[in-house]
Amino acid sequence: MTAYDIIKKPIITEKSEILRRDYNKYTFEVNTKANKIEIKKAIEAIFNVKVEDIATLNVKPVTKRHGMKLYKTQAKKKAIVKLAAGNTITYFQEA
Repeated sequence: MTAYDIIKKPIITEKSEILRRDYNKYTFEVNTKANKIEIKKAIEAIFNVKVEDIATLNVKPVTKRHGMKLYKTQAKKKAIVKLAAGNTITYFQEA
C-alpha cells in the first residue's frame, strides 16, 4: 500500500480549522485498515513534515432516509495529526 492509498483526503471543517490554527493539528480521512505507524510514515513522506502525535477514530455508518428508501453511509476512519513545532501543511496555493 502506497502513501497515497493510505491518505485519502484532508477534512476541512470549522472544527478542523480551529485545531489547525490553534494547535497545529491537521485532520485527514485515511484508509480504514491503516494503523498509526503507517499513517505517520505516509504523512511524513507526502508532505515532508515531522509528525509528533496521531489520534485516530472510526466513524460508524449512519442510516439515512431518502423518501421511503433507507440506506447506510460508508464507514470512515479519521486521523488527527499533530505536527512538530515549525512544521505546516498548505492545502491550497494562494493566487
